[in-house]
Amino acid sequence: MPEEDPILNDSTVRSFAELVGLSPDSGLFDPYAELVQTYARACESLFIVSLENSDAPALLYHPPKPSDDGPIAFEFDSDEAVTLPDERSDIAFLSLSDLARLIRSRSISPVELTEIYLERLDGQGRELNSVITLTPDVARRQAKLAEEEILKRDWRGPLHGIPWGAKDLLATKGVATTWGSSAHKDWIPDHDAAVVERLEGAGAVLAAKLSMGSLAYGPNWFGGMTRNPWNTETGSSGSSAGPGAATAAGLVGFTIGTETHGSITSPSHTCGVTGLRPTFGRVSRYGAMALGYSLDKIGPMCRSAEDCAAVFSAISGRDARDAVTVDAAFSWPSNRDVGSLRIGYVEQEFDKVEGPSADVDSSALDVFRELGAEVSPVSIPHFPAGLLITLWVEAASAFDELARSEDLDLLANDKSQWPKIFRAAQSIPATAYIRAQRIRAKLLAEFEIMMQDWDAIVCPAQGDSSLTLGNLTGHPSLTFPAGFVDGMPRGMTIIGKLWDEATILALGHAFQSETDWHLKRPPQNG
Repeated sequence: MPEEDPILNDSTVRSFAELVGLSPDSGLFDPYAELVQTYARACESLFIVSLENSDAPALLYHPPKPSDDGPIAFEFDSDEAVTLPDERSDIAFLSLSDLARLIRSRSISPVELTEIYLERLDGQGRELNSVITLTPDVARRQAKLAEEEILKRDWRGPLHGIPWGAKDLLATKGVATTWGSSAHKDWIPDHDAAVVERLEGAGAVLAAKLSMGSLAYGPNWFGGMTRNPWNTETGSSGSSAGPGAATAAGLVGFTIGTETHGSITSPSHTCGVTGLRPTFGRVSRYGAMALGYSLDKIGPMCRSAEDCAAVFSAISGRDARDAVTVDAAFSWPSNRDVGSLRIGYVEQEFDKVEGPSADVDSSALDVFRELGAEVSPVSIPHFPAGLLITLWVEAASAFDELARSEDLDLLANDKSQWPKIFRAAQSIPATAYIRAQRIRAKLLAEFEIMMQDWDAIVCPAQGDSSLTLGNLTGHPSLTFPAGFVDGMPRGMTIIGKLWDEATILALGHAFQSETDWHLKRPPQNG
């Protein structure tokens, strides 16, 4: 039987041997080299099978399941009558609570509200480079239907008739879904993402597909950089850049972002909006671009914590098309008395902050103290930086088909970092990835034990180590504006227990009831 041609050249095999501490002069080298070639051929055979980005691995990450799989219930904290503002810009910045009451009382129709937001999206949205695809036909059709239903008193709930914007990695049937990428900008799906389905079912109106960092990295997409409405010379962070900018500029009632490692928390902090990163497994990712199969989460980006609660209640829940999703109870208004809560602030992260930023952080902690909460320092579990190979390996796997094609070079048009990451991640051993997941399981257990002593922990801005920790373990977080430094918003992040979005939202709502940072508007909006 003829010998098979080697896949790897001799120098490559010798380099692999050096990595595992085996000398080429060793008597063990030849059998080792033969097996390396065998494994290389085995790996090569895997690429005969074509895979879609949505094809998840057999090994899936699951946080401990919730103890309460009860119902999801939501109603706004207040039902007082609202007066319709005279200025269209004032209407655009209203909370979802106010918008819902105005629509239900027929003080404004979904059609009128939709036209206000479409005009802003086509004007300021273009200036901020936060809109990839405007969807006026879809919006007007959905708004007209909502208006007809409300006239017949067929009320679907708190989001009925309210326009929203989707990060452009959520599939929309018949509407381009570009992933912000030059390599995918012509894709038109034949299906809707689960979140899009649920929001349409809630009566919300899809007004635009919003910009995102190319393949969910940074503020740059194939159309350029998404700009921050607080300073248009700067970016709005990423990768949920468009949702952050659009929410801050009052271009829609609310937006949907996604997070793998900071993509909701960072633009929320940077743009001065309130963003909820739900527990991993709370919201279906069906129809959403995959980046990290064990890390991706979908959540609302809004102008207040209560707005986030309204949207979250509409999109969360089990979906058989996403194997990691579960049912978990959620009730709003929350029954938690924030004055009885124990809040740990991540001391090592707050200690690193200096100057005016430190003053903002300190004042924000004082608000929680004034609310009656116990606020004490806490140290989070230590973990090796190498755990982030989880993201790099899973991202490289999700886009392996792209990385092996000539289309990868198209990402240079987007100022993307992914080409070098996809290629470099091929050098990470499978054994190292599995070891990282074993360490990750230990980290989850340690974090869960620590959280037994706290109702929530808080971090400055978007967090540092706590950002990575929470994403690796799948814990929920809420980022909200806590003040301003040199005219730019500064956020604070609350991390909660698994499946306990209600508590962190209640804390955010209580904070915003005592402050007005979330009501501030970017300069061009008065």
